Order: sequence, then C-alpha cells, then structure tokens
Amino acid sequence: MKKELIFLGPPACGKGTQTNRLSEYLGFPHVDTGSLLRAEIAKESEEGKIAKSFIDKGQLVPAELVGKIIAKKLAGEDCKNGYVLDGYPRSLEQARMLEEINASVDKGEEVSFKAIYFDIDTQILIERIIYRQSCPVCGEIYNKKFKPSKVENMCDKCKVELKTRADDNEETAKLRFETYFNETAPLVKFYEDKGVLYKIDANGSIDEVWERLLNIINK
Repeated sequence: MKKELIFLGPPACGKGTQTNRLSEYLGFPHVDTGSLLRAEIAKESEEGKIAKSFIDKGQLVPAELVGKIIAKKLAGEDCKNGYVLDGYPRSLEQARMLEEINASVDKGEEVSFKAIYFDIDTQILIERIIYRQSCPVCGEIYNKKFKPSKVENMCDKCKVELKTRADDNEETAKLRFETYFNETAPLVKFYEDKGVLYKIDANGSIDEVWERLLNIINK
C-alpha cells in the first residue's frame, strides 16, 4: 500500500530531523518545498525562472506555482510507493490543493494518507531556538542546552567556531509561533475532521520521538 505522509508542527519542533530519518528508513523521497524550489531554479526550468523572479523581489512564490512544482515531484517515479512531505501544506488553500494533486497522481490505487502533528511545549521550542548554534562549514545544528558541542562553541566535525543567527532570540521566536498558530494550526482541525490526523508527543530526546513516530507509521 502506498504511504503518503505529511508533517505539521511549529518551528523547531523537530520535524526536519525526524522526516529525514524516516525518509531513509522507508526508502521514500523526503520532499520539502524549499529544496524543490532551489532545484527548479538551479535547473532553470520554466517554473524555476518564475519562482526566482518572485524570490529576487523578496516576494512569496504564488501558491499555484508551488503546487505545480509539488505535483510534478509527487508524480515522479521515485514517489510511486510513497513520500515524506515536510513543510507543505502550510495553509488550508494548499491542503485542498494537495488533495487534488494526490487524487490526480494516485488514480484510485490503495493509499494510506497520514497527517502527523508534532505536539510540543512552547517554552521548549523557544529554548531550542534561542540556544541554537550551527556550523558555517558543514551546517551541523547544535543547541547549548539540549545538544551541546563537545568543545564549547566549536563544531565537533569541522573544528570551526559555531554561529548563532541574529534572529534566534526570544522575541522573534514568539512572533514565529504566533504566525504559525494563526496561519498553519487550522490544518490540524482540517485533518482531524477527516480522521487522518495523528498527534505525536514531540517532547523528549530524538530517539524517544523516533520510537513514537515509528509506532504511528506502522499502524
């Protein structure tokens, strides 16, 4: 049976870490809109050129164009057995668009669709953001409180000084969550009403959350 998995949750809830791991575990593509857009721009495809014209102006890429790029990816051979979709949909409009895309791609075959919501304490999310550090060379993510480097402020792999984003502060973090809950949280109710929402306790270690995620996936 084809597995179609989407993931919902606020910034810093751990979706990226778990979906990358799940993609390898299942052998399905890890599909995220940011990477798809960058790939289309790099290929200089028609969609990529249009997307770049919006990004260069500091504007959001239109929902219709993002949907078109997502549809092309999900219809690909590598997604025939399923996909792990991260960062899409972000709105009710995109959720309805994804339903249309799946209906077109699946063409009546047997499918298991699950929307998995990462439920986590907001204070923990704020601490994940304000204590976050990253390596400017390899991109490895650390956290002073939850996942510190072996040598303070130095990357374990590259031995270079770790960086902290200027916008990783408590005020900005709270604004991000406010935006998320206003714009994206309604998707929780949308999928709950359809009977396909699965909530996962995202508090705890990476391995603890991973075990909870596997329990949901294997149901």
